[in-house]
Amino acid sequence: MDLLLWIIVGFIIIGFVVLASMKKSMERKVALLIENKESMESKQILTKPVVWWIVGVTVWGLVSIFLIVRSFSIYM
Repeated sequence: MDLLLWIIVGFIIIGFVVLASMKKSMERKVALLIENKESMESKQILTKPVVWWIVGVTVWGLVSIFLIVRSFSIYM
């Protein structure tokens, strides 16, 4: 197999493992935000990591889709 294919597969698998391992932490932060709705301090502290996690998941997904489509055009 070509090195590019291994890079694509590694990116997808490593990204999925990292995102899945961070999922529980983000769920706890969202639950804490819901629990403390009236506290503005906790909102500002806890919302940034959750938003950045969502942005990271979206970017990882888009890059993965692009790499899969690109690999079909290269290897098929």
